[in-house]
Amino acid sequence: MKKKLIVAALFSGSAISSPAFAQGYQTIPDGVAVTPDATSASRVEVTLHGDGIFHVVAAPSQVDTGEMAPSLMAPQPPAAGQYQVSATDGHVRITAARATAEIDTATGQVRFLDPNGSELLAESGSPTFTRTSADGKPFVRVSQQFNRGTSEGVFGLGQHQQSAMDMMGEDVELAQHNMDIGVPFLVSTRGYGLLWDNESITRFGNPQPYQPVGEGMKVTSNGKPGFTAQYFLNDDLVVTRQEATIDYQYIRDQDNWPQAATAATEAASSGQNTAGNAVQKQTVVWTGTLHPETTGTHKFQLYGSSYFKVFVNGEEMLDRWRQNWNPWYANFEVPMTAGEPADIRIEWEPNAGYMALLHSDPLPMEDRNSIWFTSDVAQGKDYWFIPGGSIDGAIAGYRELTGKAEMLPKWAYGFWQSRQRYDTAEELTDVVDTYRQLQIPIDNIVLDWRYWRDDEWGSHNFDPSRFPDPSAMVQAAHDQNTNVMISVWPKFYPTTDNYAELEAAGAVYKGNIEQGNKDWVGPGYLSTFYDPYSAKGREIFWRQIEEQIAVHGFDAWWADASEPDMHSNLSIEERIDTMGPTAIGPAAQYFNSFPLMNAEAFYDGWTAYKPDVRPFLLTRSGFGGLQRYASAIWSGDVAARWYDLRAQISAGVNASMSGIPNWTHDIGGFSVENRYNSENPTAADLAEWRELNVRWFQFGAFTPLFRSHGEFPYREIYELGAAGSPTRDAMVWYDELRYRLMPYIYTVAADTYMKDGSIMRALAADFPEDGEARDLDDQYMFGKAFMVAPVTEYRARSRDVYFPGTGLWYDFYSGALHRGGNTDTVDAPYERMPLFVRAGSIVPMGPVTQYVDEKPDAPLTITVYTGADGSFSLYEDDGRSMGYKRGAWSRIPIAYDDASGNVTLGAREGEGWDGMQTRRTVRIRWVSEGKPVTDDNGYDAEVTYGGEPIVVARP
Repeated sequence: MKKKLIVAALFSGSAISSPAFAQGYQTIPDGVAVTPDATSASRVEVTLHGDGIFHVVAAPSQVDTGEMAPSLMAPQPPAAGQYQVSATDGHVRITAARATAEIDTATGQVRFLDPNGSELLAESGSPTFTRTSADGKPFVRVSQQFNRGTSEGVFGLGQHQQSAMDMMGEDVELAQHNMDIGVPFLVSTRGYGLLWDNESITRFGNPQPYQPVGEGMKVTSNGKPGFTAQYFLNDDLVVTRQEATIDYQYIRDQDNWPQAATAATEAASSGQNTAGNAVQKQTVVWTGTLHPETTGTHKFQLYGSSYFKVFVNGEEMLDRWRQNWNPWYANFEVPMTAGEPADIRIEWEPNAGYMALLHSDPLPMEDRNSIWFTSDVAQGKDYWFIPGGSIDGAIAGYRELTGKAEMLPKWAYGFWQSRQRYDTAEELTDVVDTYRQLQIPIDNIVLDWRYWRDDEWGSHNFDPSRFPDPSAMVQAAHDQNTNVMISVWPKFYPTTDNYAELEAAGAVYKGNIEQGNKDWVGPGYLSTFYDPYSAKGREIFWRQIEEQIAVHGFDAWWADASEPDMHSNLSIEERIDTMGPTAIGPAAQYFNSFPLMNAEAFYDGWTAYKPDVRPFLLTRSGFGGLQRYASAIWSGDVAARWYDLRAQISAGVNASMSGIPNWTHDIGGFSVENRYNSENPTAADLAEWRELNVRWFQFGAFTPLFRSHGEFPYREIYELGAAGSPTRDAMVWYDELRYRLMPYIYTVAADTYMKDGSIMRALAADFPEDGEARDLDDQYMFGKAFMVAPVTEYRARSRDVYFPGTGLWYDFYSGALHRGGNTDTVDAPYERMPLFVRAGSIVPMGPVTQYVDEKPDAPLTITVYTGADGSFSLYEDDGRSMGYKRGAWSRIPIAYDDASGNVTLGAREGEGWDGMQTRRTVRIRWVSEGKPVTDDNGYDAEVTYGGEPIVVARP
């Protein structure tokens, strides 16, 4: 869809003289336009889509940025439903069935009302436009604030790593990164959604970027500006100097390092460098005094890698570790009073790492509690208001606007095993064989990168010495009822034939090559990525995959580095230079949408290649609308640390609240500290490693996609714990539980398409009025029945759990009851994660299986959690085809009446599907206090269901 934005100079005389314009507006197709008096916007257009989605586009008054580019997130918005236009008292209203847009004709400000006339979202002042340019073309930096001083909670904005659940009051930069996914969409506890339609780097919250401490906030040491920096080698002080800022953020900044503090050898996990020399330990300590000029909560970001600690006035703010090739931000806040200094100390073991300290002054509380979007490159203001009546309704409206969430194959919801990496075909098939021999359930195994010869990245040729027959490898896995996913990067060495074909079509980026950046493989090779904004480029990219990889029978695709991450640790400016210009415009304009266009290449290619087999893409980055391309996202190369485990909870929930229902993470964390990955870890480190993996695995069993992956040590269940050990027993128990719950899980997954639902849910989605639930960053809903409370502290054997709402909650294991509105301390033994089920829930379960469709005729157990009425609609289909779009599915409606205790199995719905069990054994289990679900799927009543209604009385 092209968004027409007409500047005032283009108005015709007939438009100005129309009767409507005499009242301050003019009618346009599906909406109205106003020309505000003396504001930053020359023209504001508001149009209706569907029965209440409104699109707002405003042109800057001082810059002609031309016709608005088509929306990549919402290319086919719904047509307008019925609406009325009315004008009164300097305002014009567009009234639709589910919402009303009201525009002030003098200022151009817009607000949105629900059908009862209550305000949901309102612009707070006019937009701010600042001239800028990209690739020599005129653009603006645009900023718009909404709902200043609000008390609502907001969720979404993609996936972020700061353990923030409710995003109100947070500063979030939307700029794609290995572990951070920017999606400019949020949902509110008021029951609406807001899609900010901009693909450039965007900030939510404070419109101003954080500044280095020393440039914004004043810092002194020893009476001089800046920090005192002390550099140590093997604990010997070798350099002391004054530094205005801490500035080792990017590769280019490493030149700031003092020569005398350069380590004689580069650190390696073995304690030796490649020449066998002992590694020198580097340490840097910065000290200084901060001088705040504003009273309030000051926000800081420590961008860093390796080990670092931060202290303010002697209090520890941070104690973190990150792998050196993938630094990231760690946020902390400090209440400060203007004129009252505070001492800061930063301790760092750089080990060839990266670091910078950034700061933002406090905002007034009304601004801090507001919705505020700012984008670096824009042609104007452009956003969509989506009414919903609830968070679920807002997500449904978002998918109406940006595309349905395609269904994934059923096997995707089973257990996945992966490793960085299987070096040979035999390694991969041996893992599958071992899982089957040990009878540990599994559905998918993943072949990660580097299955090609080292100097042939992008050739799509398998190294014949390690993968002599890829088709046979895949078939061997298929013979064991296991699917195979393969990693395919958008990356090409210029020496490959595939690169040459793409280059001839003008569909490769040249910036990374021109910068001379070499990758980390062997001696290092020049490389670049293809341009997915080119339709021809997407077609060639997929055809090369189809002809060289898909023909071997692979089942799914893993799109790594799809940010795109062409070369790590470059500055934003350098990254932009590597990324364009794209086929449709400057890279700065389209910075965030590469993963969306890359996903389109896979989706279009696969659906043409195998039109009746569900496509499935796992992509490291995403953007608005990604769900329409049958794509899941994962949280990138996170560290194997307890904090990072906790951060995944809010990361996954907010990714889901961004309209992308299928999310996963590397169980155990991807990158590992040396103390874990040595060949002979200490007993204490090994115990912690195992417990971290058990706790992460328990959490993973209750996330949309259940997937183990990471660097050494190996992540296979049988590698992490010996037979009979608490570690293996706990992991196998949760793996089997996942399969027992598959009837529930697959229904919840199917409802992401059928009912526009979400699998992993913020508590606020079900309890929007519960302010305490809104603030929790370590609890969430899995579907509407389960509340999950992961354990994220080492050696914790209990934890506090808040029970939202006013109803009853069952402990899944013991059947103990907890009442809503209370916080209770609950048991959390090593083997079990706190898990609760809402009274009134109906949870269909099956037996333990080795893969999802092993026992299609097995009895179905309907587990009813008494204490409230309930309902569930069990969904089933063939799990692999596109028949679900043609009606080839079935549902069994299930209802529970708490007063009578009766369970009603309703008449089967749907047109049916090949393989459907027309008659089946159904067992009912009524759960009450102290009577939980048992491991053997015990039951209280049994009936034969043939598609006709049955009422089953409670014994």
